[in-house]
Amino acid sequence: MPITPTPPVRPDQPDRGTIVDDPALLRTFLLGLVEGMTASAESTDRIRAEVVEIARAYGWDDVDVVVLPTIALVQTGRGETARVALRSVQATFRFDQIAELAGLLRQARAAEITPGDGIRRLNEIGAMPASRHWFLRTLGHALLTAGLALLLAPNWQAALVGFGLGALIGVAKLMRSQTLLLVLPIVASFTCALIVFQLAPHVELGDPLRVLIAPLATFLPGALLTTGVRELAAGQMVAGTSRLGTGLVQLALLAFGILSAGTLVGVGQGTYAPLEVTNTLPWWVAGVGLAIYALGTYLHFAAPARTFGWVLLALVVAYGAQQLGSFLLGPSISGFVGALVVAPLVLWIEDLRDGGVPSQMIFLPAFWVLVPGAAGLVGVTEAVGAGGGVGDFSAAFVTVMSIALGVLIGSALYRFARRSAEELADFHIDLPAVLAPSDEPVLSRIASATTTRASRRRRRDRE
Repeated sequence: MPITPTPPVRPDQPDRGTIVDDPALLRTFLLGLVEGMTASAESTDRIRAEVVEIARAYGWDDVDVVVLPTIALVQTGRGETARVALRSVQATFRFDQIAELAGLLRQARAAEITPGDGIRRLNEIGAMPASRHWFLRTLGHALLTAGLALLLAPNWQAALVGFGLGALIGVAKLMRSQTLLLVLPIVASFTCALIVFQLAPHVELGDPLRVLIAPLATFLPGALLTTGVRELAAGQMVAGTSRLGTGLVQLALLAFGILSAGTLVGVGQGTYAPLEVTNTLPWWVAGVGLAIYALGTYLHFAAPARTFGWVLLALVVAYGAQQLGSFLLGPSISGFVGALVVAPLVLWIEDLRDGGVPSQMIFLPAFWVLVPGAAGLVGVTEAVGAGGGVGDFSAAFVTVMSIALGVLIGSALYRFARRSAEELADFHIDLPAVLAPSDEPVLSRIASATTTRASRRRRRDRE
């Protein structure tokens, strides 16, 4: 016997908000939410849990969701009544779109918006123009690059070169052609490497590879690799494996662009080996670099104004924890400490009722500070260009794994602490009527309760 959806709520069930009787409309709405969350770089396991919760808020328990990095399926009903909707996911959201989507998700979780209005709102979010002028977004990418250069290769020459290369890449990223955007990473890595290798003999830049990381930061798949490892740990093998494969191929393409430029210029193997920076700046310059980096992220990704302070706080915490981990445990697993500390902070910021910020908007900049993708790109380039073999590549892989593990453990600890706090908040014992708050004096209430019990006893005796 087929099981049919049960939209009505029984009287003994709690009120779950608006009840939807049209499964086709609900499927379309849920599928749009899945597409939007995927475009926001959310992990597949969290997308599924979120959408199932939203379906239950609208009175539908027979809903199943399958999410892959580029495909989404939503099923309503069971057996003969089951219907499936499928959609290919290709979009990528800016930070201002992610913020608007977060507001829509809050409404959907409480069933405060009808599916029809939700679909219209999703279309509006997808068609939103950038809230920053193209010049400000280009300037933001240049500042982002300069700030990251101060962290990776701390000297003023590297920061100035990074600013110029960041402006160049920022203009190129404004192109709307999907075909050109596909080849942009390898073209950008080739162009930046060509310029840096030409400048290196004449300008003291320190480690050329570290200087190259800054303008290529937004192409690095650090978050992609880390999310893939998280999904594998959560049992999402297809999604996790595909993200890891895509991230490794993207790293290989970026490294190929750098190696091609080195071959054209005629650099030796020593150029690809890690070098010591001789003209380092004072320690406090790292704080300046973090502030510039946060400002550049805010401008380039068109983030809402209220997010700047939270992003800066997360960057300071992530960088400080990573430096502490490097001092205590070594650089190879320093990212674990940074991720372990910053993950609960990001989730706490997201859960704030009044000023919550979607976690992706804080995680992505923090990932680039923790440099999982940068370590991977350096490892691949050194392994091929400098003949380092698998040692450099494996060290980069350990870095990515340590950061992913830190995110997993930090997130689990936060969720456990939050559930424990909610259970304590729900703990309640009703006081006896005699001791309950009242304007009547306690002695009078005791005397009244005694008189009442005595009269009840006499009544029972008479009966």
